[in-house]
Amino acid sequence: MAKPQTPQPVRGTQDMFGEFEERFAHVVATFERVRRLYGFKGLQLPVIEPTAVFARSLGEATDVVSKEMYTFEDRGGDSITLRPEFTAGIARAYLTNGWQQYAPMKLSVHGPLFRYERPQKGRYRQFHQIDAEIIGAAEPQADVELLVMADQLLKELGIDEGVTLQLNTLGDAASRDAWRAALVEHFRAREGDLSEDSRDRLARNPLRILDSKDPRDRPAADSAPRMVLSPEAEDFYGAVKAGLDAAGVVYKENPFLVRGLDYYRHTAFEFVTDRLGAQGTVLGGGRYDGLIENLGGPATPAVGWAAGIERLAMLVEEPEPIVPDVAVAIEFVDAEIAGQKVVAALRRAGLSVEMFAHGSPRKRYDKAVKTNARIIMSISDMGVRWSGNDKALYARVGELVEPVAEELTRK
Repeated sequence: MAKPQTPQPVRGTQDMFGEFEERFAHVVATFERVRRLYGFKGLQLPVIEPTAVFARSLGEATDVVSKEMYTFEDRGGDSITLRPEFTAGIARAYLTNGWQQYAPMKLSVHGPLFRYERPQKGRYRQFHQIDAEIIGAAEPQADVELLVMADQLLKELGIDEGVTLQLNTLGDAASRDAWRAALVEHFRAREGDLSEDSRDRLARNPLRILDSKDPRDRPAADSAPRMVLSPEAEDFYGAVKAGLDAAGVVYKENPFLVRGLDYYRHTAFEFVTDRLGAQGTVLGGGRYDGLIENLGGPATPAVGWAAGIERLAMLVEEPEPIVPDVAVAIEFVDAEIAGQKVVAALRRAGLSVEMFAHGSPRKRYDKAVKTNARIIMSISDMGVRWSGNDKALYARVGELVEPVAEELTRK
């Protein structure tokens, strides 16, 4: 009988272990700590949503909806989609749970997302993001708070060096609509010079031509008319910049930074690095005051950002190795039960412990020493002994271990 072939992982997924998993966990732990500093409440969302959540929020004609979503019909005949992003699901939860009564809400979430796209460095078909949103706040101070929080997160991760905050405004609805019409007229006059992708975007998403990376599009994009802001939009953008200046957050204005969907308003931003090749954005977001209306809710202001955990983890320095508080070597067979008592008592007291009770008894103590634990403990036929330079921990371990040591000595 032929040996069965081992199934291979799905393309665009990865198994995380060891150093990279430690980096990944460090990003999540840092995000959880920072979001609490800013009063953001944690949120857990379903991995699957009705397809309409994303089709209506992202737009049927976008690449994500038309090409990249994992969509299937379940056994009940409903169209279900694995979430490709968080914002639409958060907006759906806000409406279906009646959270309007709690507005403004500061929400955060992290977890896996799914898109069928070509895997490349830092980008996978199952990937993970951290996400922060403020729903129900129309003031520019909400945009500032999110940007300052993002800046602090990158600093606390130690990856802010070489990262630039790029900032732009998309104006209010009136400013944006007038600008969109002017862009369409400008690009139609130069349609023959545009790339195929940009000619397609001209009908669906003309603003995205502005940030095209195709050299054929740059002459038309660089000469495109700039947005003329209404006085209200000018004041909003000015307040965001003043808030960032007051908080000491450095930024660079980028008039070509856009969001293609019509529900985006005012602030758009990206934190960009040159350390990840062409895919340089490590965190991005903006204000999306029209999204909740698209999902059937009332007009609701909102702003948020998201960042890929894998991409942040690639920038994080190698984490310090995990060192246990106590390493316990069981140096003879009859001491294993005593060792279990010791280890259980130490762990219940909140100490991290590694126990070595397998392999050659003569080598177990050496293995314990190699962990560089703060306290090294030996349990042998001579009793329980421990050593370490941390006097406070040494005394605490003694109090916890002494009853077991006395019992073992009596035996």
